[in-house]
Amino acid sequence: MKPAASVVTVLFIAVATLWSHSADSAQISRFLNHPVIDPAQPQAEVQKFVEERVPKMPRVKSLAEWGRYANRMREDTLNNVIFRGATHWRDAKTKVEWLDTVAGGPGYKIRKLRYEVVPGLWTAALIYLPDNMKGKVPVVLNVNGHDRKDGKAADYKQMRCINQAKRGMIALNAEWLGMGQLNSPGFEHYKMPQLDLCGVSGISTFYLAMSRALDILLELPNADPKRVAVAGLSGGGWQTIFISSLDTRVTLCNPVAGYSGYLTRIYNHSDLGDCEQTPNDLATVADYTHLTALLAPRPALLTFNVKDNCCFASDHALPPLLDAAKPIYRLYAKDDSLRSHVNHDPGTHNFLKDNRQQFYKMLGDFFHPDDSSFDSSEIPSEKEIKSFDELSVPLPDNNHDFNTLARQAMKNLPRDKSIASSVIWRNQRRVKLRELINAKAYQVTPKIIGRDKGQEVTAVFRQLKLGEDWTIPATEMTGDLIRGTTIVVADGGRKSVEKQVAELIQNGQRVLAVDPFYLGESKIVSRDFLFALMVATVGERPIGIQASQLGSVAAWANRIFRDGPITIRAIGPRICTAAIIAAGLNPQSVSSLDLEQALPSLRTPIEKDWNVRAAPELFCFGLLEEFDIPQLKALVGAHRIKVRSSL
Repeated sequence: MKPAASVVTVLFIAVATLWSHSADSAQISRFLNHPVIDPAQPQAEVQKFVEERVPKMPRVKSLAEWGRYANRMREDTLNNVIFRGATHWRDAKTKVEWLDTVAGGPGYKIRKLRYEVVPGLWTAALIYLPDNMKGKVPVVLNVNGHDRKDGKAADYKQMRCINQAKRGMIALNAEWLGMGQLNSPGFEHYKMPQLDLCGVSGISTFYLAMSRALDILLELPNADPKRVAVAGLSGGGWQTIFISSLDTRVTLCNPVAGYSGYLTRIYNHSDLGDCEQTPNDLATVADYTHLTALLAPRPALLTFNVKDNCCFASDHALPPLLDAAKPIYRLYAKDDSLRSHVNHDPGTHNFLKDNRQQFYKMLGDFFHPDDSSFDSSEIPSEKEIKSFDELSVPLPDNNHDFNTLARQAMKNLPRDKSIASSVIWRNQRRVKLRELINAKAYQVTPKIIGRDKGQEVTAVFRQLKLGEDWTIPATEMTGDLIRGTTIVVADGGRKSVEKQVAELIQNGQRVLAVDPFYLGESKIVSRDFLFALMVATVGERPIGIQASQLGSVAAWANRIFRDGPITIRAIGPRICTAAIIAAGLNPQSVSSLDLEQALPSLRTPIEKDWNVRAAPELFCFGLLEEFDIPQLKALVGAHRIKVRSSL
């Protein structure tokens, strides 16, 4: 009978253990899912964080003062933002290849061409050439927006180019990266930051696509360098303000529904732009209000739509731009050169007839001021619109894109692959790492908002105020035995770590489950990854915020919990990388790391062809140029890192 009783006892103990574990899990899950911060708080805090860092327009009293400011702003934007790490592309001798000429319509023909934006990256273009040109004539660069299917063949864009040619102007219709013929996965705009990770400014590709198009136009024998216009819709409107403000060869521009100031975008989320509109560190130098003022004294027509169903609606986008630029135009006594137009018919996101005719009028007023016969009415040309295939331009089979350019750039990175155990080496590299991610040491102010007690686990819910900028949620959980403290963080937020927390508590760990910036309960409610781009454009780095928060929480935990060492348990490639950085910069606060699903290399996002939507913090500008995972781990010490799994 005894053996049978023994079996019953073992079974009873097993069932009791399973029941206990299930109860623990239910308690832990309930604690981890308990809300700690207001759902709107992360959004409000990131908006305030960005707003405080966007530069304001200066109040200048003279043309000389403005001239000095404008020249410095252009120089800093070009050197420190657009061509940072990309001077080799700016200075490269790129090629132009002229191809077939196709019949246009009455009074013009169309010449196909392709040109290199950077070595190995070709784009397609069309030049509309008036018949029987004599002397110098105006030239117009026509850029297009997010028309992925049609690109340069969009009918409203063809109509604009045809009308320019019929008025005796040379029109260049350039394909945009990622659109039309360049509509491919490698040219997805959200992959541009792969270049940034390598320390090569991705925005340079967009800028060079435009500046090289201007080169082509101005090298034509009939081109008049005093009459150079740029116009485009949406992303083409962004291209228009970007090139026109920074390249003074442009003498007239018409951005259509393409941009607003950063301070406007923060609170009008439809305006939050793509990677190219929000490049790293642009807003440390200039906002789009400044770029609008940089157009002065050249003629500019700012066109917006009253009920825009995409972005940049006139009521909120236009007034701040005019407020910034009007005083500068007034200094030049060129008030009439700054004009605006609000489209009501159809009033949606468009560059249709009404908006086009406003552009033609602008061209007539400033490029043909003495020609009383110039008519701004659109010349009917619908029958001359050509198909996508008719306007297609052959491109190389092995044409570069963002991903292949990034793969090329990362070949010899990081530049310094050395790893040393000396204190001097570590300290020097920590200085560089802090600079790259703009790391901070936050003062942590805790606020207990609640407590709960289960059968086996006790929980304390805290809001951790980090400096003046951030508030993150923290759930502290303890069992009967405490031998140390583990900070638990995960890409999926603390709601996703029930299994890991249960294991840690069973092993005598106090668990502090937190959600740093952008993750879990700290996730931004609206347009989250676009706000990560906004953080980067004002000179901060999302991964720097995460690592700074983790390091600061670890330092606070060291002061508060004195019953053992502080470990960080991180789950997921994004937060594992931030945790390694936090531990490397704060060796006195973090005793060890326990990593699950860690990145094997900072090259992985490029090798796997990730875009910035998937992991915005991993595309920190220049991080791979200086460090890879082995160098980051060396700052921590290999003996202090446990890697459970890698991607």
